[in-house]
Amino acid sequence: MAQQAENVVDLLLSQHEEIRNLASTVEKSSGETRRAAFDRLRELLAVHETAEEEVVHPFARRAIDDGSHIVDERLEEENEAKGVLSRLERLDPDSAEFQEMFSDFHKDLEAHASHEEREEFPRLRQEATDEQMRGMAKAVRAAEAVAPTHPHQGVESPAKNIMAGPIAAVVDRVRDAIGKGRR
Repeated sequence: MAQQAENVVDLLLSQHEEIRNLASTVEKSSGETRRAAFDRLRELLAVHETAEEEVVHPFARRAIDDGSHIVDERLEEENEAKGVLSRLERLDPDSAEFQEMFSDFHKDLEAHASHEEREEFPRLRQEATDEQMRGMAKAVRAAEAVAPTHPHQGVESPAKNIMAGPIAAVVDRVRDAIGKGRR
């Protein structure tokens, strides 16, 4: 029997689990372990949110009752998170300021993921066909492959992501490659 293709909600839930694990590692560790976990978390959040903004939220906005309201609230949270994540990038991960700001960020990150998991994902499962769920998973993977690896506040719509995303992604990936991704 062939393995069933991945659906978008399962993909996103798996990424949420990885995000939670990385955030816990950042909060509980120090030194190079914290720095590496934060870099991976920052990159995963950047590509994950971009893909949600380009693929998942537009579908949810159209397909679920009160979808616009739900998506608008998530986009507001994502915008705020990008601002905090950008500020965190400029701090020394072992500083007291980073630790305090990251602790608050971690709580907000958990609240955001929980909102999606309670308010958006179950309704996506209800409204989308299996084919749509698999198609969105493929589209999310494709979007993540070319997404920026750093947060870009104010770029939360599909149109803005499509216009600014490719340029930001190239700049971010070059920045990462030459080791200046942090500061």
